[in-house]
This record gives sequence, C-alpha cells and structure tokens, in this order.
Amino acid sequence: MAAVESFSATHPGDPQPGDLIEIFRPAYQHWALYLGDGYIINVTPVDEGPPATFSSAKSVFSRKARVRMQLLKDVVGNDTYHINNKYDGTYAPLPVEDIIRRAEYFIDQEVSYDLLGNNCEHFVTLLRYGEGVSDQAKRAIGAIGFVTAAAGAFSLLGLLRSRSRERQY
Repeated sequence: MAAVESFSATHPGDPQPGDLIEIFRPAYQHWALYLGDGYIINVTPVDEGPPATFSSAKSVFSRKARVRMQLLKDVVGNDTYHINNKYDGTYAPLPVEDIIRRAEYFIDQEVSYDLLGNNCEHFVTLLRYGEGVSDQAKRAIGAIGFVTAAAGAFSLLGLLRSRSRERQY
C-alpha cells in the first residue's frame, strides 16, 4: 500500500471529483466530498456564523447541520487533509456523475446531525457509496461502551466490597 500523503491549502494535491477528503482538526477528523474545481461539499452547524468549520463545541451537540458547497482551501484553513477513499475495498463507489448529482441536490439544505449516528463522515460516504459509514463513530461508540463496562465493573466491585465489610461486623 502506498504511503498516505497529506495536503494543505497551500499544497492542495490532486483530488478528483467524488473523492472523500479527510481534514485533520486538532481533536477529530472532518470529512468532505470533492466536487471539482477546488470545491467540496460538507456539513456545517446550522447556527454558526461563517460556514467554515465544524470546530466549535456547539457543533458536537448540534442536532441540525447545513450542507454547504465551499472552497476546499477555505474549509481546510491551517489544517492538513488527505484524499481518503478508504472504504472503496468494502463498498463500490457509485459512478462519479451520480455522486456529484446526489451531492448537488443537498447543497444549502438542512439535514439532521448526530455525532455518533449521522455525522459528516456518514454524509459523504452516503454520497459516494450509497451507504453511510463512519469508522470515527464506531471507535467512539466502542470507547463509550468500554468506559461504561469499566464503570459498571468498578461499581460492582465497590458493592461487593461494601457487602463483605458489612458481614465482617
């Protein structure tokens, strides 16, 4: 497998229409779909002023998002990105014309948003493959499950320990 090359607004690489773009934010990855001529489509918080990034805390808790067509360089800003069609081995990409037509249909529309069940990665993979998937959400759900299980185990241990102390006295 070839090494993954990262790009920035000043070194844009050569994305092709229909490519998935993974943008590396400080605490997470934001996803977009490349339309061509420097433009992408992505989801942004409905109530955020300039529609640049999904970087504010309120975007995590937002239940609605707006689909926007923006310049890739504006969305990337000072961050880096790479072209990441990582699901191509699992899902067959739709024809590029269909991907672009589906994407254009959503421009400026409000859509539901859920960090774990319907996020920016789900949105763009739905456009490219006809199936919304997100490894980022799967990892988060797995981590939440692990933390919940660990908390439950510690609570059970505490309960057992307190009961055994009660029996001693």
